Amino acid sequence: MAGTMDILIREMTIQDYGGILRLWKEIKGFGIRSVDDSREGIERFLKRNPMTSVVAVQNGRIIGDVLCGHDGRQGSFYHVCVHPDYRKHGVGSKMVHFAMKALKKEGISKITLIAFKSNEVGNVFWKEIGWTERDDVNYYEAVLNEENSTEFVM
Repeated sequence: MAGTMDILIREMTIQDYGGILRLWKEIKGFGIRSVDDSREGIERFLKRNPMTSVVAVQNGRIIGDVLCGHDGRQGSFYHVCVHPDYRKHGVGSKMVHFAMKALKKEGISKITLIAFKSNEVGNVFWKEIGWTERDDVNYYEAVLNEENSTEFVM
């Protein structure tokens, strides 16, 4: 890995999809949804949130991403990923701050995310950069599309 100085942090576009999908498939335990994470699903997400999602690029290769959006009231982070070879070099923090700045520009004051309890790397990261783990809420979901199955990378 070359130094992190030559890593570009920028807004994500749909042209990044191939590189993002390659990254996701390189991360053990990562869950890829058949509908939401398809090219069409990501394109729909980016049209709704054109300025808040982020990629980290080195030498033309996507090495990190933050899928980030908001509903006008609260921001959400999805799929915050850094390739294992680039972790512990500030890439994740830089992407998170880029996305937070973009949300703030859009008038968003709060961001939430879900980190699976089994995601030790992710949970350590969020605590290290000062995020607060909440134990006062329950997380619920209702599945509207049974075809949107999740495949986990092994």
